[in-house]
This record gives sequence, structure tokens and C-alpha cells, in this order.
Amino acid sequence: MRMTIRLGGLLLALAMSMPAMALSLNEAMAALPAAKSAGYLGERPDGYLGVVTPGGNAAEIAEQINQARRSEYQRLARENGIQPRDVESIAGKKAIERTAEGQYILLNDVWMKK
Repeated sequence: MRMTIRLGGLLLALAMSMPAMALSLNEAMAALPAAKSAGYLGERPDGYLGVVTPGGNAAEIAEQINQARRSEYQRLARENGIQPRDVESIAGKKAIERTAEGQYILLNDVWMKK
């Protein structure tokens, strides 16, 4: 009986000390518009998201989406026989152009509202 109680207590302590489950890509994509509108995330010229102001799940959202973008950029570069950095640059330019007014973009290493 004591062993069962100790084991249960140990498992409960381990479960409570574990970090929260990571966001899935779908969850990150769903959270992206609100994070950008709140000023937590912005578009960078290299085609990736950047954390403007830490808060919420901003870093985790950026990490999940940037990972997916990186994979897609690599695939496009391979299929078109070009360097991934060229794809990143084109994607960054398009993302900045599509960014809504009032949201953040990184220009000359400075975050500014578009």
C-alpha cells in the first residue's frame, strides 16, 4: 500500500513538473493571426517570423511555423535548382508585402509597424 502511494505521488510530481505540451503546427497556424495583431510576431525579410515582443506563445508559434517554412523553402529550392536563401528572400519580400497595416515587419534590423 505504501509503495502504491509513493509511486502515485512520484508520478503526480513528475507530471506536474513536465512542461506544457508543445503546440502543433495547426495550433500555431491558428494562433498566428492573433499573435501578429497583438504585436508579438512580425515578418522578417528572410522569410521567417520573428518575435517582436515576447508574450503568450509567441516563440513557440514562430518556432513551429518557421520549421514548416524552412522545410517548404528547401523543397522549393531543390525542385527549382536554386539556393534556399534565394527562396527565403523571395518569400520574405512577399510576406512583408502581404503584412497588414499596423502589424510588424523587420526592416534594416528594426521592428516597425507597417
